[in-house]
Amino acid sequence: MILIIGGSGSGKSACAEEYAAALSEDSRRYYIATMRVNNNEGQAKVERHKRMRRDKGFNTIEQPVAIEKVMDIIGLSRATESTALLECMSNLVANEMFSGAAPKSREEVTEKIIQGINQLSKGFKNLVVVTNNVFEDGIIYDETTMSYIKAMGIINEKLAAMADKVLEVVVGIPVVVKEGK
Repeated sequence: MILIIGGSGSGKSACAEEYAAALSEDSRRYYIATMRVNNNEGQAKVERHKRMRRDKGFNTIEQPVAIEKVMDIIGLSRATESTALLECMSNLVANEMFSGAAPKSREEVTEKIIQGINQLSKGFKNLVVVTNNVFEDGIIYDETTMSYIKAMGIINEKLAAMADKVLEVVVGIPVVVKEGK
């Protein structure tokens, strides 16, 4: 598993796509998309990402929640020889936390997502996960937003511990943060 982290607009998506394509060589590639499109800005972002990966051979799976169901969609035998790119954790965490009438607890969301990622990392030959660094602005938000930010922090820490390699993308340049478990 490779974890790629960076700030908004850092170039992490392009880096992750190149990395996943290189890892997969000629095997099947999956792009697990977690974004829910709610407005024109979101749709424009989705279209930009589709253009970026148009000729890279990815099969897209839209899975904004319940990431663990991806294995059922693909099938274990197909997954074990495949590479998956999951983009991105911040959308997945928000979707899981805020999908009901009331926000789910940080603990519930964190546990569910880590279990799902663990299943994906065991099922796919290669798993590249994209996540955001959400702690750089130093602003204290309302309680619900802080719960989300803390959930992201916990998940990022756990994913980094699980990952074989961690890259931070800074101004389009991938910097190796961790190499090997």
